[in-house]
Amino acid sequence: MARPNRRQDRQVKEEPAHRINRYIRVPQVRLVGDNIDNPGVFPTSEALKMADELDLDLVEISPKADPPVCKITDYQKFLYQQKKKQKEMKAKAVKVVVKEIRFGPNTDDHDYQFKLRHAEKFLQEGAKVKAYVFFKGRSILFKEQGEILLLRFAQDLEEIGKVEQLPKLEGKRMIMFIAPKAPKKK
Repeated sequence: MARPNRRQDRQVKEEPAHRINRYIRVPQVRLVGDNIDNPGVFPTSEALKMADELDLDLVEISPKADPPVCKITDYQKFLYQQKKKQKEMKAKAVKVVVKEIRFGPNTDDHDYQFKLRHAEKFLQEGAKVKAYVFFKGRSILFKEQGEILLLRFAQDLEEIGKVEQLPKLEGKRMIMFIAPKAPKKK
């Protein structure tokens, strides 16, 4: 008969993100907030009484400060506002899109123009362009041709994009990055 794993039997107690009310175990705290008449440093017991009189919670918002900073507020409302702020920050974060354009070392002019138009469109949309020349088999002998092709590509796109990384050989690929010059406008 198999013995039960003792670790599974123990319940893991999750600590709350912030210490509240009686879990604040420091002698004094700095009170801040909207419903405080005179913000400042108070003994923890007095701060707890003030929170209790207002039927709210004493929430430690900055435990590393000296003395720790606390706010008298409704804890659930406080958590909701924190989540809302994080969601807004995440929405405002810039998402970088990288589009790839592949060339061969002997790409003819028509293909080059076709790929150039695509790169222009990508840069105007605000995406970065990763242009690379892929060398198959013995075509690695044409490294100079690949580099010339990528530099020409960068020169043709210099009005709408700037080179972030010059052509660089990595294995069988010569890679170059181009970023849009002006931020995209909606």
